[in-house]
Amino acid sequence: MMSLGNMTVAFIGSGVMAEAMIKGLLNDKLLPPQQIIASDPRAEHVQELSNRYGLKGTTDNNNAAQAADILVLSVKPQVLGHVMPELKAGASTSKLVLSIIAGAKIKTIADGVGNASVVRAMPNTPAQIGQGITVWTATPAVLPEQQEQARTLLGALGDQIFLDDERYLDMATALSGTGPAYVFMFMESLIDAGVHMGFSRRDAERLVLQTMRGSIEYAEKSGLHPAQLRNQVTSPGGTSAEAIYHLEKGGLRTVISRAVWAAFQRSVALGGGTPVRNPDTLEGDR
Repeated sequence: MMSLGNMTVAFIGSGVMAEAMIKGLLNDKLLPPQQIIASDPRAEHVQELSNRYGLKGTTDNNNAAQAADILVLSVKPQVLGHVMPELKAGASTSKLVLSIIAGAKIKTIADGVGNASVVRAMPNTPAQIGQGITVWTATPAVLPEQQEQARTLLGALGDQIFLDDERYLDMATALSGTGPAYVFMFMESLIDAGVHMGFSRRDAERLVLQTMRGSIEYAEKSGLHPAQLRNQVTSPGGTSAEAIYHLEKGGLRTVISRAVWAAFQRSVALGGGTPVRNPDTLEGDR
C-alpha cells in the first residue's frame, strides 16, 4: 500500500467502521494521527477517539471538511441528507470524497457535497479486525493517483475489489456487506444443535468456531470448488450425506438465495432505485 504522504483525512461520522479504518491506517503507519480528523456529533465520543489515537477531534462537520484533502463519509444513511449541506463548502475543494454509506448513490453524494471526485465503497464487519473485504467503484473524475489513495484507505480494512459499474455495490451490500449476518446465524444454529445433542454451550461454540475457521482456511488453500470440498467429506450412506439430504430437502440453497436477493432489493430501495425482479421467484410469490 502506498503512503498517503501529507494528506489530511477527515471522517464525517466516527462510528465502528470509521474507527476500524483509523486503526488500520495508524497500525500500518500510512498516516500519522495528526493528519486524521474525526468528526462526530457526540462530544464525548470525539474526546474518546482523540485520547485513544492522538488524532484531531471535532463536532463541527464543516470545519472537518474544510481541512480535508480526503473526506470519508461514514454516517448513517438516514442522516446523510442533513449532513451533506454542512459539508458543501469544504467538500467542494477536497481532492477525493470516499463514501462507505450503504445504499447512497454516487450521484447523490456528488451533487450533495459539490464534488465529482467520488469513490463509493461497501466494506463489511470483519474490517474491524482488518479481515474485511470491500467492493468499490469511482467516478471518471477520480484520477489514477486518487484511485491508489482509495485503495490504500480501503486496504486498511482488509482486502478490496474495484469494479467499474456502480450497480455491483448494491449486489456487494447483499452478498459481502450483509454476509457476516448469514454466517453468524448459521454458526448460532450449529451451536444450538450441539447444545441440543448434549454439549455444553462453551464446548459447542469452540467446536463450531474452529470447524468454520479451519474449513475456510482449507478451502482457500486448496483452490478447489466448494462442491469438490463437500464431496471429499461426503461418503455414500454416511453421516454427511444424511445431513446434506435434510439441508437440501429443507431448501437451504433456495432460502439463502432469496435472502440475499431480498437484501439486494433493500439496498437498491435505500438508494432510491427501482427494484429488480428476481428471475427465480416462483409464480405464487409474485
